[in-house]
Amino acid sequence: MLPKVSVIVPIFNVEKYLTRCIDSIVNQSFTNLDIILVDDGSPDNCGKIADDYEKKDSRIQVIHKKNGGLSDARNYGMRIATGELTIFVDSDDWLELNMIEELVRTSLTFKADIVQSAFYYAHEDHLIFDNRYFTKDAPPLILDNQSLMAELVINERVKNFAWGKLYRTSIIKDIPFKKGVLFEDVFWAHHVMQRVNSYVIVHKPLCYYFQRDDSIVASYTTRNLDIIQGLKERHSFIEEFYENLANDSYQSLLKNILIHYNLLLANRSKDKGGLLRKDLQNYLKTHYREINEAVSYNRQLQTQLHLFNIHPYLHTLYLAVNRFFRLTGFHAKSPKLERINLSNNIKGIPE
Repeated sequence: MLPKVSVIVPIFNVEKYLTRCIDSIVNQSFTNLDIILVDDGSPDNCGKIADDYEKKDSRIQVIHKKNGGLSDARNYGMRIATGELTIFVDSDDWLELNMIEELVRTSLTFKADIVQSAFYYAHEDHLIFDNRYFTKDAPPLILDNQSLMAELVINERVKNFAWGKLYRTSIIKDIPFKKGVLFEDVFWAHHVMQRVNSYVIVHKPLCYYFQRDDSIVASYTTRNLDIIQGLKERHSFIEEFYENLANDSYQSLLKNILIHYNLLLANRSKDKGGLLRKDLQNYLKTHYREINEAVSYNRQLQTQLHLFNIHPYLHTLYLAVNRFFRLTGFHAKSPKLERINLSNNIKGIPE
């Protein structure tokens, strides 16, 4: 008998997208589902939409709760999940109708603890597929624990996202998501991956990661700095359990600190007195020797670190100059990702 799959969907203020998401779940070719819709105190009509689906489909359970954030909603869902396997779906995303069937088949074939699906970045009128590492028809990639943790730290082929993956429920049941933070997956994923013996990546894109039009600069808040705290916590974990990956972890921290320093610089009004920027700067100064060693074989990152250490504005100028040269064609351009236009603005249907 095929295993039951729990599908956990946290819901908040996504009335415009929710029907698309739930339809893509209830119409899956794999039908042995335990669908948990968690209305996280949504102020719009999401709760009613979820209730209407529950009346029509006996596989659906709806939880209505006081708003507690994405982590809290996922944790509520996990408490009542009954499936041997679990998948998280964000409520503005959607799935190919054969996604769960494909992932379950892969999980059973390879006896995998986690199966990760490739995905599309979905915009209103087009899709983007990241084809830098794999083609859609490439055979599955199998990773052991050491390789998996290395890939997670790099965050290119193995993503920190909780969604887009089919988990053996037993390995995640007692690892709750950290409440009250953004980028909750960064705080969570490494604890899960430590338990994994076999991790499989399927390269066919089977889900759609919806990209809203909000500019990251315009919508930036100081809560975005939670990712830095998450990476610091993960770095301590890496140093304790995977010391050979400490340099990669420092690289990830450096890249994110430089990005967020410049986002704070572009949003000075949200960083009164520049105190948050000073905190980031002090971290890099305090750990300069270790980070410099970690990036010693990456000339570009080492240059950025040196310039930032002299003065952060020198790093900002460096980025501006590099951007100018890229735009004028003096620097090699980044490889273009595959773009797929959507016909007649019907979401998820390529031309």
